[in-house]
Amino acid sequence: MRKAFFLAVLFTTILTTNAQNEVTGEDELGGWFMYFGTNKIADKWSVHTEAQFRYYETASNFNQLLLRTGVNYHINPDAIATLGYGFIETDPSFTEFDIIAGDILISNNSVSEHRLFEQFILKNKVWEFKFEHRYRLEQRFVQNNYSRTSNTLHRARYRLQMTVPLTDIFFLNFYDEIFINLQNEAFGQNRLYAALGINVTDNLSMQFGYLKNHFRNTDFDRLQVGLFYNPDLRGIFKKKE
Repeated sequence: MRKAFFLAVLFTTILTTNAQNEVTGEDELGGWFMYFGTNKIADKWSVHTEAQFRYYETASNFNQLLLRTGVNYHINPDAIATLGYGFIETDPSFTEFDIIAGDILISNNSVSEHRLFEQFILKNKVWEFKFEHRYRLEQRFVQNNYSRTSNTLHRARYRLQMTVPLTDIFFLNFYDEIFINLQNEAFGQNRLYAALGINVTDNLSMQFGYLKNHFRNTDFDRLQVGLFYNPDLRGIFKKKE
């Protein structure tokens, strides 16, 4: 009995020590620095542009570069359909979880991803509260750059966003987004976000927020700084009379 108790204590101590020695970044406050643009090129058409720089720590320890673009068709002011492409480069060396590249187990290797996506946005307003429903399908072509192995993954996303105007300049923004894998385990991740926004001009705004990123195995806390610039480019594309 004493031997069994001693072995149990020893085993628990080893596991605890190993867990403490693992550097996952879970307890670090990371940072996401983001740019988003919706550039009108015609009455019904616009171009989406996006760049994100993500760090395991607030402004250091690089995690991920995300570049995304797409073509938007404005069905009406409250309904937008988008077809787009994204490129994602990930350095997962701070963590041993298989969360950055979906269902691929990666360890200290860079991962590249080419991503196609189809998206539909619906907007509505209740009193002064502005709601946005975003539905997105993604086809992900992911490659481990060290082992040269690749996978094709499919995912669905739904985001419910609410914007609350405080004044003509300041506003609050909240959203919750769930990621559903279309292979293996269904649940991928959930993102809960809250931010203070500032309208700098009619087509330029900024948001300073906090994101709780929940995965199956862990949670990450991220500060976010977002720049939103939406110039109207229709004058450039109009034919000279």
